[in-house]
Amino acid sequence: MIEQQIQELRAELNACVEPAERRQIEAELEIAQAELTMILAEQDGSINAEPPF
Repeated sequence: MIEQQIQELRAELNACVEPAERRQIEAELEIAQAELTMILAEQDGSINAEPPF
């Protein structure tokens, strides 16, 4: 799901010419990539996203 969202955002970014829209898509892409990084880190056990309490 998140990988598909990233691919779609990349495609939108490649087709976008308007600077304001481009910045918005770049921000959304950055967030989606960070989410994917967190998901992968949780899966391989390199981080624990559970609160300590």
